[in-house]
Amino acid sequence: MNTQPLAYRMRPEKIEEVVGQQHLIGPGKIIWRMVQAHRLSSMILYGAPGAGKTSIASAIAGSTDLSFRILNAATDGKKELQEVAEEGKMSGSVVLLLDEIHRLDKTKQDFLLPHLESGRIILIGATTENPYLSVTPAIRSRCQIFQVQPLSKDDIKKAVDRALSDKKRGLGNYNVKLDPDAENQLATATDGDLRSSLNGLELAVLSTKPVGDKKEIHITLPIIEETIQRKSMSGDKNGDAHYDVISAFQKSIRGSDADAGIYYLGRILEAGDLAIAARRLLVIAYEDIGLANPNAAAHAVQAVTAALQLGLPEARIPLANAVIELALSPKSNSAYMAINQAMEKIESSSTGDVPIHLKNTRNWGKSKDEQIDYLYPHDFPNDWVAQQYLPDKIKNQQFFQAKGNSKFEQGLFDTYKRLKESQRKGLKQ
Repeated sequence: MNTQPLAYRMRPEKIEEVVGQQHLIGPGKIIWRMVQAHRLSSMILYGAPGAGKTSIASAIAGSTDLSFRILNAATDGKKELQEVAEEGKMSGSVVLLLDEIHRLDKTKQDFLLPHLESGRIILIGATTENPYLSVTPAIRSRCQIFQVQPLSKDDIKKAVDRALSDKKRGLGNYNVKLDPDAENQLATATDGDLRSSLNGLELAVLSTKPVGDKKEIHITLPIIEETIQRKSMSGDKNGDAHYDVISAFQKSIRGSDADAGIYYLGRILEAGDLAIAARRLLVIAYEDIGLANPNAAAHAVQAVTAALQLGLPEARIPLANAVIELALSPKSNSAYMAINQAMEKIESSSTGDVPIHLKNTRNWGKSKDEQIDYLYPHDFPNDWVAQQYLPDKIKNQQFFQAKGNSKFEQGLFDTYKRLKESQRKGLKQ
């Protein structure tokens, strides 16, 4: 009997077997092109647990017939790295998946660097942390950095179906009947974590007694709820209730119905989705309440931090405080609309170059007469001076439009209009 977990056994052997992450491994995309051209470079993959970092590394190695090794930066030492380096020296190159790369210490980093330079080790670092903040510059500068996205419900269903049919590595030798609502629970309740979904499926299959002449293993919703320790938000057949409840949660708070907000929070927490509740509350605080009550957004951050430290069931208390305050706060999505309009402008047209005086260095190519110096606002009365900041093509663009639902936001907008008018007059002089 194979004692390796299902998620381990089902790791893709070719790039085509990876589910999700099509922005990286889809035909014509960057990692796909690396593999096709046999021109691999070291990289760092960062994203949520179970989103496919190890799968991508495994698939790269399998698609290129290179040796593949897995180490952990926190627990494996220089000795294990030396063994990988020796293997790379003998075979030409070895793909090393280094998990938790943000925990790489200086001794191990110093050992790795020359091997990365020589190409003996093709490093694929994996981390759930932001590498721009957590990985040392020496390693970061030698790696391409790619973000992996959370897997969708359909991605996880595809992987589950593959595991059920695969007789060599999966559960294909078992006669498994997986109910649609049970599969939906696997695909939604693990919050994009494929590893948890596959291992929960395997536990369900191995712990359920076969029945009948065909030795059928019937996996129902209650069995999946028990194996992954999360209740379904609803017994619906298409899995939409998971997202319906989350949608209703935000819309109730946006609509200032504190009772409904508390009710839907309870539904989400009863399903064990603390992370979803916390993340959604932060979105609501900044998208729907925003500048109308910035203190409520700060309180929401504090509540979420406390909830994640406490864990369930106590986490419900600070989250309930946040829900009631957000629901009963004045609302404004002006900042949300402003950034959306700015992004749309950037995507739909050429907005022009950064003004010369705002660039990091002076434009030494121009004559002294043409030289435009940056005006340091703190050198002027009231720490302000009329100066152009937007590119020429959109210099008169205005993205911020206040809703005026609170004195605080209206005050910001009044200041915004006053400064815009002073800037316009000052630049005309």
